[in-house]
Amino acid sequence: MVNEEKVKIMNRLAMYEHGEGRKYLPVSRYYRSDYIGLALIRNFFLVTIGYVLGLAGVAAYFSEYLMDNVNKINLVEVGIYIIVGYLIVLAVYSILTYIQYSVKYFRAKKSVREYYQDLTRLEKIYGREEKRNPVRRNAGGHRK
Repeated sequence: MVNEEKVKIMNRLAMYEHGEGRKYLPVSRYYRSDYIGLALIRNFFLVTIGYVLGLAGVAAYFSEYLMDNVNKINLVEVGIYIIVGYLIVLAVYSILTYIQYSVKYFRAKKSVREYYQDLTRLEKIYGREEKRNPVRRNAGGHRK
């Protein structure tokens, strides 16, 4: 006999796994600090690459001016501006990344909590069915 409650729960679980669960289930397998830490490390490399490319683009755009005035430019001051600018950009993007991934993590945990509750309900149903209908098995694990 088909248990309708079990079928409904299994259907809800399958729909979740193929819907929003695809993006939330992998997130829920991390600790919060690990998930956000990995995002911040990725952010560090991407911001560094982006800043260097942006700096190279600005240098290419002003290359004629830089070549004509290389002797007049205070290179230490320019280097300090570049480093300070990099640190400001890195700090801003790191804060934004932290906020974004914290929100994403908490949404995933909230969404997955309902999924795990359904799994627990399904496990209890199977446990009740097993108590009501114990199946004897022989030594090979096959039903008699």
